[in-house]
Amino acid sequence: MYLRLTLLLALGLSPLLAMAANHWQPVENAMLTRWGEQVTPDNAWREYPRPQMVRPEWTNLNGLWDYAVTPRNGRQPQEWDRQILVPFALETPLSGVGRRLGEDEVLWYHRNFEWKGPVKGRVLLHFEGVDYACQVWVNGTQVGSHRGGNLPFSFDATGAIQPGANELVLRVIDETDAVDRYQLRGKQRRDNSGIWYTPSSGIWQTVWLEPVPDTYIERIRAVAGMDGSLALETFAGGAVSGGETVQVQVIDQDRVIAEGGGPLGQWSMEAGAVELWSPEKPRLYRLAVSLLDARGKVLDEVESYAGFRTVGRSRDEAGHWRITLNGEQLFQYGPLDQGWWPDGFLNPPADEAMVFELEFLKAAGFNMLRKHKKVEPRRYYYHADRLGILVWQDQVAGGVGPNEWPKWQKLAMLDDSYVPDESRPNAWRPGDPVDADWPDWAHEQYMAELKGMIDDLFNHPSVILWTPFNERWGQHRSMEVGRFVEEYDPTRLLNIASGGNFFPVGDVADEHHYPDPAFPLNVSLFDNYIKVVGEFGGHGFPVEGHLWDTEKDNWGYGGLPENLEAYRQRYERTARELGLLRKAGIAAGVYTQTTDVEGEINGLMTYDREFLKLSADELHRIHEEAGLLP
Repeated sequence: MYLRLTLLLALGLSPLLAMAANHWQPVENAMLTRWGEQVTPDNAWREYPRPQMVRPEWTNLNGLWDYAVTPRNGRQPQEWDRQILVPFALETPLSGVGRRLGEDEVLWYHRNFEWKGPVKGRVLLHFEGVDYACQVWVNGTQVGSHRGGNLPFSFDATGAIQPGANELVLRVIDETDAVDRYQLRGKQRRDNSGIWYTPSSGIWQTVWLEPVPDTYIERIRAVAGMDGSLALETFAGGAVSGGETVQVQVIDQDRVIAEGGGPLGQWSMEAGAVELWSPEKPRLYRLAVSLLDARGKVLDEVESYAGFRTVGRSRDEAGHWRITLNGEQLFQYGPLDQGWWPDGFLNPPADEAMVFELEFLKAAGFNMLRKHKKVEPRRYYYHADRLGILVWQDQVAGGVGPNEWPKWQKLAMLDDSYVPDESRPNAWRPGDPVDADWPDWAHEQYMAELKGMIDDLFNHPSVILWTPFNERWGQHRSMEVGRFVEEYDPTRLLNIASGGNFFPVGDVADEHHYPDPAFPLNVSLFDNYIKVVGEFGGHGFPVEGHLWDTEKDNWGYGGLPENLEAYRQRYERTARELGLLRKAGIAAGVYTQTTDVEGEINGLMTYDREFLKLSADELHRIHEEAGLLP
């Protein structure tokens, strides 16, 4: 039986404080995965964090840091007598702390590091994830500040770093779901019950240093199409003169199959006859990218990769819209994937843990997953790329939504008699959808994080669809948001609102229905959209010895079956029903969910990933018999 960690966290108690490097250990009696049990300060997340743009030189700053918690108006601590394991958030068992951060508190981090000088070119200080807002100092000089808890960011710390010993200090605040803060927080809530989970504050992904030239490649935006075309947009940082050019080699194994070049900004080239990327054959090609000055001297080099594929939609013989990949219609079926872990919360305990999950889903016959209200570490999408798992990516939710009935209606609440009222200012009100009224500053932050997510994940062939809103959570200015996404990334599909509160923008009409899948197929309003069941199932089953908290209200949709056989029968029934819906025009289905999470026990496996309620072989057989395989 696991310690009731939620009670300790709510009281602000620390079950175990790490006293020194050789005394660090996870929070006592907390649920750990097999990977979490192997974590130490010396091996915590040592992998290169940015597979889409690799340079050989970098310094990993993960490990034991000093930390302190002070009141919001408190100054930087002068003494550091406690330690935390980075990159795991304050509340997590793997941090070694297990303490909640109050909305009126500040979390401080401190560590010393060595920089082998002299400093040449520039030094970038990277944070893959800090929840939520932070300020950063190097040797007493503030090198930057950042707002937003879900995306990587970096600062140019060149002027502050010195050869030899250096000091790094971080100040973090995290108000989670505090009123009127509009933080994009996903499934985090201070009252972590039902479908909401324990907050995660502070550093929760890798921290690292990277030396780069004075003029360097800052970002690459690549579109690799099924016709073998490669369109690139390259962004440079540092001392940019304007005369720089870019050269690219497309490499198959160790053989250069195409070369091209052009100015900074947008240009395109032809890679020729390439093998296309798909879930069946997730073919990736290496890209060697060089930045040259006006005289042709190489200023910077990075290695990337591309999967050549094109996403679209077309009608089948019956007139139903289907999702296409490389011009072929592809039925998509996969789980709702929360991406939460009992020992690392938002951060998986190890790279191998992510691979285990993706390989399980692949073996089970799923060709897609919906990443629910969370952006994963960048390595996650690299593994999805190489393994061949399609990703429907949600924007992280936050703020307030139009909660009053009947202002939010699911698709099934409509019937075919509905006609939009063209006289209304918005000229559209299916089910009378109403956006929440967000202040300009909150909307601007939302858009900055939405754009940042698209930028960070743009080059991943596995990501094929964006979902800005889910079940009206934080839904606001829907048409403006949708039109922005359509224009900013026309290479992918758009599902404006998963589960209802539908607005006429994008490609998808999405219904949530528990436990059995359903869709209002008779409503002509949705005939010009790809029809999907964005959530269904949620069959729960408690596994003794694998519950996060035995005293919580562990639950699943539709009540709990008596035994594992009854659980299997429920899954088989809903799989068959989705198979029938596929024949009737449904293009995709999303089953809730990959794993149990805290009190939700509706996963295909337990929260600690130790007990598979249905094996991959069983799932594959069920999916094949139900007609859900491609």
